[in-house]
Amino acid sequence: MIVAYFWRIKPAAVPFAIVAMGFDRFFLMADKNVSFHKSLGTGKGETFTPSDANALQWGLIASVEDIEKFDKSSVVKRWRRISRSEFRAVLEPISSHGQWAGKEPFVATAKDWDGQVAAITRARIKWSQNFRFWKSVPPVTVSLKSAPGLVAAIGIGEAPIGLQGTFSLWESAAAIREFAYKGAAHQKAIADTSAYNWYSEELFARFALREVRGAL
Repeated sequence: MIVAYFWRIKPAAVPFAIVAMGFDRFFLMADKNVSFHKSLGTGKGETFTPSDANALQWGLIASVEDIEKFDKSSVVKRWRRISRSEFRAVLEPISSHGQWAGKEPFVATAKDWDGQVAAITRARIKWSQNFRFWKSVPPVTVSLKSAPGLVAAIGIGEAPIGLQGTFSLWESAAAIREFAYKGAAHQKAIADTSAYNWYSEELFARFALREVRGAL
């Protein structure tokens, strides 16, 4: 099962968060309960440039065998101690296309799901295409925020530049399909992606939202 955390931290804890982004991986790699993990910075998801970054919100996505055991792990407890609030979502993959850091981390197991859906989009942008990509993003983000059926969305990233994505919650699978395949701005972004080939790696995954704790 997949678990996603997002923490709003105390301002004085920002230095800890920056250090944890670099060192949590060693604890997670040593945890036999964890098969995949990514520590994440967050942002407004408007321009996908460093100006979007939110130093007071950080995230973690992991594929784990035992979610409740992971919820009591040292990594999660450390973040919890410095946080003002915590959001946790338990996710079961519905579909996943592409790779994340050379892996295919999400194996689809959910079937016939008719409840709320989470989506993760993530891309490694070619350095030569960053400026072209940034120019194309605003119309898509504007249409996302006004999309029917959207519950919440934030920008996510593993680094300030070049590794960008979104985490979003939707009322239904139909709502996200409507945005992804019928929205004019998103259709243009898909066409530009094909024309300019600006990603060296990309992933799009949808999940059944099995359990939610807190607010995003």
